Amino acid sequence: MQFNYLKGIPDETDMAKSKNTPMTLCVTSGKGGVGKTSFTVNYAIALTRSNQRVLVVDGDMGLANVDVLLRLSVKNNIRDILESGADPRQALIFVRPNLAVLPGCSGVPEMVALGDQQQSKLADFINDLASDFDYVIIDTAAGIGSSVLWFNRFSNHNIFILSPDPTSMTDAYALIKLLSREYGMQRFNLVLNFVRGVEEGKHTVDTIKRVTQRFLNLELSHMGSIPEDKAVRRAVLDQVPFIEQAPGSKAARALLELAKQVHTLI
Repeated sequence: MQFNYLKGIPDETDMAKSKNTPMTLCVTSGKGGVGKTSFTVNYAIALTRSNQRVLVVDGDMGLANVDVLLRLSVKNNIRDILESGADPRQALIFVRPNLAVLPGCSGVPEMVALGDQQQSKLADFINDLASDFDYVIIDTAAGIGSSVLWFNRFSNHNIFILSPDPTSMTDAYALIKLLSREYGMQRFNLVLNFVRGVEEGKHTVDTIKRVTQRFLNLELSHMGSIPEDKAVRRAVLDQVPFIEQAPGSKAARALLELAKQVHTLI
């Protein structure tokens, strides 16, 4: 078993001694194309910089792409583990010191809407794995599918990624409304991505906060913004995290600041 890649966990005996209760974060969005997966991967790496152990779960159950962004060769994924009932650690891929990935699956329509039994089994798998880490970050699909709703309810905290695009705000509001009214969720953290200036960022955040306050009686927490940066697009095309390829870029510096604020999540 490949656990020696996590600093401080040289073998299974030491792993048993290091069990803890991690912070579980759900990174989600109403709309695709807002940089959600890129944020997840780079945010996870930023957290490892402070010697935190991080597990990334690719929760896009039908169109997984964390493995694409990191150039991973996947042998076992979430579907394989759910079907076989095997130890979920067999599917983990250790990609950096203190960083592991539980791959999702692609092109499998039935995985998009998991039944209650599969959700229960998946919760057990994630909780079992989570005890070896300090943070678990779940990258969901975009939209309001059943798996997206379930991962948001399963996690301790959520991080909503949106862009200044009006359709992004509309779709994010729709998801927040559904989670609030149907499932009683009251805490939502926002990260604004692809921001082209301070004024644009302020206008976007003020708009969605005003609407959710008026119609849902919710106060949203704005964690911060990530500026539009060509370094991000280059890194995505190169399949390399931008925090590593361009550590001095505006986007990388902004993301590192966001990682420092992880304990302020509501």
